[in-house]
Amino acid sequence: MSITKELLSGATTLLLSLFISSQGSAQDEVAQKRRILMEQENDAAVTALVKAIKEKNFTEVELKAKAIVANMDKVLDLFPKGSLSEKSRAKAEIWEKWDEFTKQNDAVKKAAQALADAAKAKDDEGVSTKMKALGDSCTSCHRNFRGPRKSG
Repeated sequence: MSITKELLSGATTLLLSLFISSQGSAQDEVAQKRRILMEQENDAAVTALVKAIKEKNFTEVELKAKAIVANMDKVLDLFPKGSLSEKSRAKAEIWEKWDEFTKQNDAVKKAAQALADAAKAKDDEGVSTKMKALGDSCTSCHRNFRGPRKSG
């Protein structure tokens, strides 16, 4: 009987450790998806925006601004409650102040849409103003909800 209890205890411990390990792995995976969306896709869009604005390529400005809107539509799903990771720069404040985080996400989307609208209207001055507003929205969210770069 005690051998059975020991086997059950060992199996339970093994399953629990596998579950905890998979939870950590899942958190790392969602953090990686966030990183790809923000650091690769949005950064690439911003780089292209700056170039397109300089060239007065309003079609490209509109396209890239709309890409940012679409990316921001995905952001909240990439922050499931408590999805902190050692590799992530996300602060715990995201989940503590979820309503504020959601509003910041909406502000970025609205700023990107306003930029797309100005580009569609071929409003050169409006594009410059709206691009600054987009940058300010992004910076505000990062200041409040993103930690410093991690070494290593």
